Amino acid sequence: MFIGTGYFFFSGVTDFGDWAAVISGLHPHWLWRVLLVIVGASSYYAAALIVGIGLVRHVGVSRDQQGRLRRLTIVPYFSAIVISSVAGLLNPLGIQLLWQSALPATAGGQSGLLWLQYYIPRGTEPMQTPEQLDRSYAWIGVAAVLAIVYVVVLGHGATLYF
Repeated sequence: MFIGTGYFFFSGVTDFGDWAAVISGLHPHWLWRVLLVIVGASSYYAAALIVGIGLVRHVGVSRDQQGRLRRLTIVPYFSAIVISSVAGLLNPLGIQLLWQSALPATAGGQSGLLWLQYYIPRGTEPMQTPEQLDRSYAWIGVAAVLAIVYVVVLGHGATLYF
């Protein structure tokens, strides 16, 4: 949800990317860019609320457990950056694409994971008792295989033929 909603904001601010191309012929152009920024910022905030509320309600982490919430969000944040960066290194267009696209898009796009804990509404309570989240080597293995497939297949780029 973060990448999808943040992309509106990114395209509106930078006038670059797919959504910038969509609005390129629309007038007044500045108004369409402002709308992209507003839609992007508000939908990104909504995505952060949904994820934060979900962590509290469905994982059972109280919003007062800031340390636990942080541990549950920092690992996926940095994992996404590492995986996207490794995939970006394999791109045939070169390292420039990593610095200009893959790394900023992932670091910025997933940044909601770093601050969502501060915006969870006060009345949000767990719907179940907090359980210990045990490390599952089976899920870690599945994630590693999927990450390798992502890096190897999409890192080189994919050409679609219609």
